[in-house]
Amino acid sequence: MVQVGTAMLDFLRHCGGVAVIDGGLATELERHGANLNDPLWSAKCLLTSPHLIRAVHLDYLEAGADIIITASYQATIQGFENKGYSLEESENLLRKSVEIALEARELYYSRCSESFTDHNPGEKILKQREILVAASVGSYGAYLADGSEYSGDYGDAMDLEFLKNFHRRRVKVLADSGPDLIAFETVPNKLEAQAFAMLLEEEEINIPAWLSFNSKDGVNVVSGDSLSECVAIAESSDKIVAVGINCTPPRFIRDLILSIKKVSSKPILIYPNSGESYDADRKEWVQNTGVSDRDFVSYVNKWCEVGASLVGGCCRTTPHTIRSIYKTLSSTRSAAPPSS
Repeated sequence: MVQVGTAMLDFLRHCGGVAVIDGGLATELERHGANLNDPLWSAKCLLTSPHLIRAVHLDYLEAGADIIITASYQATIQGFENKGYSLEESENLLRKSVEIALEARELYYSRCSESFTDHNPGEKILKQREILVAASVGSYGAYLADGSEYSGDYGDAMDLEFLKNFHRRRVKVLADSGPDLIAFETVPNKLEAQAFAMLLEEEEINIPAWLSFNSKDGVNVVSGDSLSECVAIAESSDKIVAVGINCTPPRFIRDLILSIKKVSSKPILIYPNSGESYDADRKEWVQNTGVSDRDFVSYVNKWCEVGASLVGGCCRTTPHTIRSIYKTLSSTRSAAPPSS
């Protein structure tokens, strides 16, 4: 397990300077046959088809991901209770999200042990390496399932104590379930970033976390709050070991990295979406508004050149995207030290 402090730097060194994060989960679950038309979104599969979640995690590991993110982005105790589940059942579902990812990692390691080469003819990347499981914590807006994680406008819920109490038990349960990291994702405003940073201290969370914001203009976070002020929250927390951007169009990423570097000395993580627009009213992605995998991957070296050290994909990216990132970085990553 990664320990708070220099652990992320050690991990990155073992990765050769840049780590690969996995890609989109929900669209891959749908490709495997899951129906996610539900307020729980991808977390619905914790109830109906955990084997599909495990399969997607494995797809990403075999595509070269060094970090896989659990299917708990939209999994909240309140959301499960709204579906009629008890507190105990809801907490068990949160734990299950971590357990599935840990199982996928062990299955991947078994496949690596059975393979005689790091790269087999099927293009699966079977390479023994350190792999981290990051427990996803989505924003309050994700729980609302109304697209407000893309606006950061929570109305009356724009209250620090409310947000801390909403997330408190969920964060604690996930942290105690055995992940290597907590991934606070798609954070749309400064207030929720403050809530997350305070929770890490108040609950004495002993595993590291990352804080990832989203932007729709390439300058501020989606709420209009200053990116610099949001990043400063991460910079001031010893328990937050990386900070960055997710679920944001690729064309904005380079300038956002440069803005983050002005405020933070921590590793910068980048996992943009495919650039497609999301219609929150219709709850669907607008077709033909994104970039191709080739165009997406063409940005990767430029992001790393200006300071990104963890790179992956978010909504609408696929194992093919991640494999392409892995291959692009393979020629530039320095030789990693042997695993201990």
